[in-house]
Amino acid sequence: MAENCIFCQIAAGEIPAEKMYEDDRMLAIKDLNPAAPCHVLLLPKEHSSNILEAGGDIVGYMVGKLPEITRKLGIDETGFRFVANTGSDGGQTVGHLHFHLLGGRSLGWPPG
Repeated sequence: MAENCIFCQIAAGEIPAEKMYEDDRMLAIKDLNPAAPCHVLLLPKEHSSNILEAGGDIVGYMVGKLPEITRKLGIDETGFRFVANTGSDGGQTVGHLHFHLLGGRSLGWPPG
């Protein structure tokens, strides 16, 4: 656990969050400021600052959970957006790897 990392504290159960999925390696929580009707954050329980630091094992594991999680959220058939913001230019605001999973409406292109 990284000191003062809000996502590490959520993963450790120190800060409450509305969990949509959890296992021993990751969890999915509702985003507090949703950008779509369905907006959850997928985060690993082990701290990595971003997708470049994390390595393929946990990233692959989390991507592998998408069918189960999207089914549970009811967005598996209509579609979704899966995003990892990385670094300040990429819009990353929390220094802990996390993916945004958005759906529940047409999201259009470009993202915005």
